[in-house]
This record gives sequence, structure tokens and C-alpha cells, in this order.
Amino acid sequence: MNARVVVLAKVPTPGRVKTRLCPPCSPEQAARVAAAALADTVAAVDASGAATRVLATDRPGAAPVGWSGALQRGGPLGERLANAFADLRPALLIGMDTPQLTGGHLDEALRLLAGADAVFGPAEDGGWWALGLRDPGHAEVLRDIPTSTATTGARTRDALLRRGLRIAELPRLRDVDTAPDAYAVAALCPAGRAFPGAVAAEVPR
Repeated sequence: MNARVVVLAKVPTPGRVKTRLCPPCSPEQAARVAAAALADTVAAVDASGAATRVLATDRPGAAPVGWSGALQRGGPLGERLANAFADLRPALLIGMDTPQLTGGHLDEALRLLAGADAVFGPAEDGGWWALGLRDPGHAEVLRDIPTSTATTGARTRDALLRRGLRIAELPRLRDVDTAPDAYAVAALCPAGRAFPGAVAAEVPR
């Protein structure tokens, strides 16, 4: 079974990441929060049984030790997601917005994918935090689905079901877009993670 996990991420550059945290954050503060979220996502993947780990970024950047690096290809997010599946052929693709993620979450996703055609992790805002596909070709549906809407997740799931895929559901997680999201997710992070400290230091209440 392919155990390749790809993290699709933005390089934490002020003004380009976590812009919905501004205000109350400055762009520099939001970038530091994003950097912590990315570091914790990397830590979760490192704690999993993933055999291959790839960080796919929007701009050139150094990959973590033990990881491969790749550049995202395409314009809109849906196109970049589909291209990531086509180019990198992950078993599981995740973002950087759920720093409460654990290695256990990822191991369970990979385990479920061994008996299903797809695994799908819904997000509380209507999107999704994880998508796993045994056949990466099915990710072509992502090109035509509007992203960052309250129906993105439902449309993605429906499009895969219309292809006849058997989908295993993953836990619903809250991702970090706004300051209330950041406070709530920080409280869910395992001990030792960077995100809670970054939120306490960088997100004014």
C-alpha cells in the first residue's frame, strides 16, 4: 500500500498567509502563526507511519529533514490540488491548517484507505482537511469544485461518489482561518506543539 503523504502549504510569508487573521494580527504575526501551524503539521506526519513525505509549497523553500520538496503547479487552488495528485501521486493529501492533527489521525486514514477507494476528512467550515485516493486520477474532479466555500467539502464528496468510489469518513476537524478558530484549535493541540504558544504570543484577544 502506498503510504505517501503530501502536505500542500504556503511558505509563511507576511501578507500571503492567514490573511483572515488580520485584524487582530499584523501580517507578520499571522505569518508566525502560519509557520507554527506548518511546523506542527510536519511533526504530525513525522509521527505517522508515512513511508514518503512530501512538502508541496507555493514558492521555493527548504523541505524538512527526511522530506522531499515540490512546487505546486497551477493557478486556482482546485487546479493545484488536482495537479498535486497527478504529479506527486499521494495516498493522502493534507493542508497546513489543522495543527491539532496527530500521527494517529494519519495512520488511521492510511489504514482505512487500504479497504476503500477514498478517505475524506471534512472540516467544520464546510471544506476538507484530508483527501486520500487509491487512484490519484480521480482528483481531476477537484478542478471544477469552487474552494473556500461552505459547500466545498460536500461537493467534493458528491463528485467522488458519482464516480462510484467507496469513501471512508475521517473525523471532522476545525481548521484555522480566523482568530476564534486559532484560539479553539490551540486548545486542541497535543502537548509540546508550537501552535498554542504562537497563538498566545501573536493573536491579540
